[in-house]
Amino acid sequence: MAHVELSISDPHLVRSPDPAESSLDRWAATVADAAEPSLVIDDKAVIVAVSASFEDLLGLTESAIDRPLVDGVLQLLDFGDGGALDASEINKTPPLLALSSGRLARGLVRVRCATGPRTFDAIATPLLQDGQVVGSLTFFSTV
Repeated sequence: MAHVELSISDPHLVRSPDPAESSLDRWAATVADAAEPSLVIDDKAVIVAVSASFEDLLGLTESAIDRPLVDGVLQLLDFGDGGALDASEINKTPPLLALSSGRLARGLVRVRCATGPRTFDAIATPLLQDGQVVGSLTFFSTV
């Protein structure tokens, strides 16, 4: 039988967030230094931060910061015909679905990259500030 051991940290030892720093800013700083392919978008779907590995994965040659996620950076493709993803389907992609639903979202996305079309498993979570969705954090994994 497997054995699992959990520990809970002392809440008095956990760093309290700086009240002047927003949730979006904290996650953006984390993602900017992350080894995993990831990105943070704000509530208007503008990219706030990306990891270097995300830029490498897509083959980006210019900064993605302050650019719109869809069509600005991610060129989403239809799985069926390989053409541009229909506008009605774009909001169902994990980064945008996490924004609109306020819940975790996961799915496959097909993206035009510098080396050609690639498929990624994307897992997104909404980012909250005072109970309101202010952005989303998405991790990408090659399929």
